[in-house]
Amino acid sequence: MFEQFSSGYYLGRLYVEPHGGDHAVIHRDDHVRVNEHLYTTGEGIERTDAPLVMKLENGGHFPVLGDDSVPTGTLAVPDPLAPGDLPDRREVLLAKADRAVELLRYSGWAPSEGR
Repeated sequence: MFEQFSSGYYLGRLYVEPHGGDHAVIHRDDHVRVNEHLYTTGEGIERTDAPLVMKLENGGHFPVLGDDSVPTGTLAVPDPLAPGDLPDRREVLLAKADRAVELLRYSGWAPSEGR
């Protein structure tokens, strides 16, 4: 779904569509799979429910949560983040783990205790 792009990002292609929710979402199974494959280290107990951080071209970073109502391979973004020409297949940047944690902290997110 995503491949190495730069020192801070992976690049992938997803079907991107607008939706009326408050957060960007992908299918829960895709969310867990991306977390396991790209964000975990394989050492100890690690979270697979932490938000992913993505970016569409010409846009800002946004957290992405898992949601069973979204089709697999689809990124649903809140209407204010959605470019006017959606739905469409788009290149999506996914922040690498260290960069994602940094961006999430800037936005006020902190991992829960007892990880």
